[in-house]
Amino acid sequence: MIWDVVRDRVDLGEAGVVEREYVRHTGAVGALAIDDDDRILLLRQYRHPVRHELWEPPAGLLDVAGEPPHLTVQRELAEEADLVASDWSVLIDWFSSPGGMNEAIRVYLARGLSPVPEADRHTRTGEEHGMPLRWVPLDEAKDAVLGGRIHNPAAVVSILAAWVARAEGWTTLRPADAPWPQHPGSR
Repeated sequence: MIWDVVRDRVDLGEAGVVEREYVRHTGAVGALAIDDDDRILLLRQYRHPVRHELWEPPAGLLDVAGEPPHLTVQRELAEEADLVASDWSVLIDWFSSPGGMNEAIRVYLARGLSPVPEADRHTRTGEEHGMPLRWVPLDEAKDAVLGGRIHNPAAVVSILAAWVARAEGWTTLRPADAPWPQHPGSR
């Protein structure tokens, strides 16, 4: 199951016991692919709840039992963008909406990019069919976030994190298999 609604009773000590209802979510990963010219790859995908097509990094749910997150993100990059990367690092982790769900998201920085061989490419269907891809200079993407032209949370957070990480000489990156204790599957 990708998600379900849970109702918990929570003892807040002196504040008393309260009931909280939230969405328990499997979690997700994304790949901020960056090329040798400091351009990032964004996909334009329709998102029905907001009824908009949004620019976002390749991403997917952690919905394959037993698949480690760093392998899920590699699969998603290949399936959605026909790319493989030789260098993977954790860029950033966050909770998407901690007041209403426990979804944890991790975005990886993917570098050393090359195309998936034509014969091995994934056939895209549904909202993934015909998704436009665009390579955007990281500085331009950062300006688009701050100018209100990029709205997908994974794009906003990962673009700003990459912009800062680059300014820090990429020293903020963590290994691709770094522990992720905030992920619901880890608890």
